Amino acid sequence: MNETNHSRVTEFVLLGLSNSQELQPFLFLIFSLLYLAILLGNFLIILTVTSDSRLHTPMYFLLANLSFIDICVASFATPKMIADFLVEHKTISFDACLAQIFFVHLFTGSEMVLLVSMAYDRYVAICKPLHYMTIMSRRVCIILVLISWLVGFIHTTSQLAFTVNLPFCGPNQVDSFFCDLPLVTKLACIDTYVVSLLIVADSGFLSMSSFLLLVVSYTVILITVRNRSSASMAKARSTLTAHITVVTLFFGPCIFIYVWPFSSYSVDKVLAVFYTIFTPILNPVIYTLRNKEVKAAMSKLKSRYLKPGQVSTVIRNVLFWETK
Repeated sequence: MNETNHSRVTEFVLLGLSNSQELQPFLFLIFSLLYLAILLGNFLIILTVTSDSRLHTPMYFLLANLSFIDICVASFATPKMIADFLVEHKTISFDACLAQIFFVHLFTGSEMVLLVSMAYDRYVAICKPLHYMTIMSRRVCIILVLISWLVGFIHTTSQLAFTVNLPFCGPNQVDSFFCDLPLVTKLACIDTYVVSLLIVADSGFLSMSSFLLLVVSYTVILITVRNRSSASMAKARSTLTAHITVVTLFFGPCIFIYVWPFSSYSVDKVLAVFYTIFTPILNPVIYTLRNKEVKAAMSKLKSRYLKPGQVSTVIRNVLFWETK
C-alpha cells in the first residue's frame, strides 16, 4: 500500500500501569503522595545546601544538583500519569510524546554523568585530600555540572534523531505510562530493527561507560581506604555506601531496560516506575539519614523558620481570617 494512503498518527494511547478501573483511584492517591514526597524531599536538600554556609562544599554542591535533576526526572511524566488515573481514555499528542522522549533522555543522561562527577569528587577527597580544594574548585564543579547537561543534551538529541522522522500510520498504543522510546519505535510503519539496535547501542554505551567509570572509581577508593586507619575507613565507608547505593538503584533499571532488550513489557513498566519515582525519593533519604552534617543543617533550618509557637500562630491567624 502506498504511504500516502496511510493516515498519519497524531496521538498515542498510553495503556498506563493497570487496566483495572477499580485500582485507578488507589494508584492516583499513592502516586500523588509519592510525587509530593519527591518534591518536598529534594527541594529540602536544595534549600538546606544553599542556606547553610557549612555545606558550601563541592560534594554538597553536586548533591544539590542531583536533587534538582531528580525533580526533573520525576516531573517529565509523573504529573500526566497521575492525571491519567482520573480518565478512562489516556492519550498524548505526537509532539508531547516526542517531548517526553527528549526530556527523559536529557535528564537521565545528565544524571548518569553527574553521578560520575560525584564519584570523582569522592576520589579526590579520599585519595588526594591535600589537593582537594585546589582540584575541586568552584569553577571545576560548575564545569562538571555543565558537562553533565551537555552530555545529556547530546545523548537525547541523538536518540530523538532516530525517532522524529519515523512514519507512524497504524498502531498507536504504547504499553506504558509515558512514551518510552523502545516502545514507540515498535509502532512505526517500517522495519525498525536497525533503528532499535542503534537506540540500544546509544543508550547502552552511555549507561555502561558511566557505570564502568563508577565501578573503577569506587574500587580505587575502597582500595585506598583499606590501607588507611580504621577511623578514616569508617567515615569513608559511610559516605561511599550512600553513593554506591544510589548508583546501583539508578543504573540497575536503566541498564536492564536498554542493554537487555528482551525483557517483557510488564517488567519494563516496573523498572520505569522505579527509576522515575522511587529513585528520586530514595536519594534524599539515603544521603540525609547517613549524613550528620545534612541532618544538623536541616535542624538549624527548622529552628530558623519553624520557631516554637510560630506554626500554631499561623494556623490561628488563618482560622481567624476564615471566621471573620
